[in-house]
Amino acid sequence: MAQRVVVTGMGVMTAIGHDLDTFWSSLMEGKSGVSLVESFDVSEYPTRIAASIKDFNPEDFNIDKKEARRMDRFVQFAVVASMSALKDANLNVNEDTDPERVGVYVGSGIGGLSTWEEQHKILLDKGPKRVSPFFIPMMIANMASGQISMITGAKGPNSTAVTACATGTHSIGDSYKMIQRGDADVMICGGAEATISPTGMAGFCALRAMSTRNDEPAKASRPFDTDRDGFVMGEGSGILILESLEHAQKRGARIYAEVIGYGMSGDAHHMTDPDPEGAKRCMVKAIKDAGIAAEQIDYINAHGTSTPVGDRSETTAIKLALGEHAYKVAVSSTKSMTGHLLGAAGGVEAVICGLTIKNGIIPPTINLDNQDPECDLDYVPNTPRKADVTIAMSNSFGFGGHNATIVLKKFEA
Repeated sequence: MAQRVVVTGMGVMTAIGHDLDTFWSSLMEGKSGVSLVESFDVSEYPTRIAASIKDFNPEDFNIDKKEARRMDRFVQFAVVASMSALKDANLNVNEDTDPERVGVYVGSGIGGLSTWEEQHKILLDKGPKRVSPFFIPMMIANMASGQISMITGAKGPNSTAVTACATGTHSIGDSYKMIQRGDADVMICGGAEATISPTGMAGFCALRAMSTRNDEPAKASRPFDTDRDGFVMGEGSGILILESLEHAQKRGARIYAEVIGYGMSGDAHHMTDPDPEGAKRCMVKAIKDAGIAAEQIDYINAHGTSTPVGDRSETTAIKLALGEHAYKVAVSSTKSMTGHLLGAAGGVEAVICGLTIKNGIIPPTINLDNQDPECDLDYVPNTPRKADVTIAMSNSFGFGGHNATIVLKKFEA
């Protein structure tokens, strides 16, 4: 019989909060984390704004200075969010469980981009002998999972998804299935990203995918709004602690929600242009896996990136997947506040779904002043909404046509 899987801990590192309480308060206040980029010269960039994490020092979070220097920024974010999540779950890997039954599955859409930039410059300026021996192990996307395992002592399944903006949700969904089939009792899972760098910004600017509303940073990310002109890049990490229900109950853990469904699909269509049919199939699979009717869904945390094409495509997909219920379900895009965290987005947004179920309040889509007529669903504009959310769904869609959806439910023993 398949194991039931529950969420017992959560941790975040975002531009609008480094801990759950601050993060949730920011969401309820409709606070934007977007500002002018200050970490490098952006004067020649079409986009000069991002949801950057300011004043981050890994030593403030008990990461040894020497060890921190051997971690790319995305790994530092992942480690901090994971330790926060474990603390929130009141779980010590080596004391409270069998370490061989604890796994780590933390992905990144791009990985150590800033490390690559730094070391490539050293190669060009000083030659190959000056490149750091830690260059490769700092850069590769699986090193977040590797470092978390080494720091916590988790010896169970250890892997990494790299599926662009679907990464975080794939990581959580795959972890859910691992526990469900008995491969692990506990999974530390989610995503991390740190690509607010010269190359990262230049690449997305070249794609013309990002907002150029540089004079109004806080209003730049505006999903489903007529005046949206692209996404705003964010950075950070979102981590969940998943446990089998039996394991969680045995140790008396507090439970935020139960994971009940996971769907994934491929568009087989285009590198960057989404196909609503692919997203629809993904949602339908998640709903089927959850064993529920579409009409039971109370809230959808949308992928909602604030791109003209993407928001319309997701709106169409939701209508295809949910039918008439699409007009009754509450949908919001919290990227309007956090920015788009790429591979970390699904992790952060799963945390939001867990908090929404726990607190009975749906976070808004801010900056939704003039709703696009083609985006005609209920996007909870600008103000949080009290609601008894029993079932929440989170969507993540990535370049390459990678789609992932998870379904969370209020826990009932």
